[in-house]
Amino acid sequence: MRPLAPGVHQLLGRPPHLVNAYLVEDVLVDAGTPSARKRITRQLDGRTLAAHVVTHAHPDHFGSSRAVCERYDVPLWAGQRDAEAIATATPATGPGLVPALMSRMPMPDAHPVARGLREGDEVAGFTVLDVPGHSPGHIALWRDHDGVLICGDVFFNVLRPSAPPKFLTYDDELNRASMRRLAELRPKLVLFGHGRALRDPDRLSRLVG
Repeated sequence: MRPLAPGVHQLLGRPPHLVNAYLVEDVLVDAGTPSARKRITRQLDGRTLAAHVVTHAHPDHFGSSRAVCERYDVPLWAGQRDAEAIATATPATGPGLVPALMSRMPMPDAHPVARGLREGDEVAGFTVLDVPGHSPGHIALWRDHDGVLICGDVFFNVLRPSAPPKFLTYDDELNRASMRRLAELRPKLVLFGHGRALRDPDRLSRLVG
């Protein structure tokens, strides 16, 4: 694992930084695709895990969630409005042909969500922020005292910081509002679902204009 901030580690990926998962104290945040199961569990074995949080109901984020929860006997938590999508493995899709076709692809194993997270809840020293758009119940995690933000897919950082692809986003306009909200926090460290960590408080602000 790669240490990024006190109590925050990034799990090593293959290829690096393409699909990220994080260990925050004793909570795993996101679980990649189904094919990431062995890679994730190799890094978690021997550690104490209390819960698993999914930032949003997309299969590259809850792909190995069932395997993780069953192996370590921990509860799965997610944004309240994404809970059913994860529990039934039926993510909400945006408009258009491509999302419709993607919805017919095989989905990861479903798993019950033990706790629907709401705005203001606390997870391992982070505050839950309700930032919908990329999915209906997308959440971010914010630690105010040192400016660490786990933003899920509200932003991507593949090659450069950007909005997520529209065809993967449930409501692009709503996600833009969530982007503006997170940028206004001026985080000192941004951790993305896709891409390298960013240590530039002004970069997100410049992106949203």
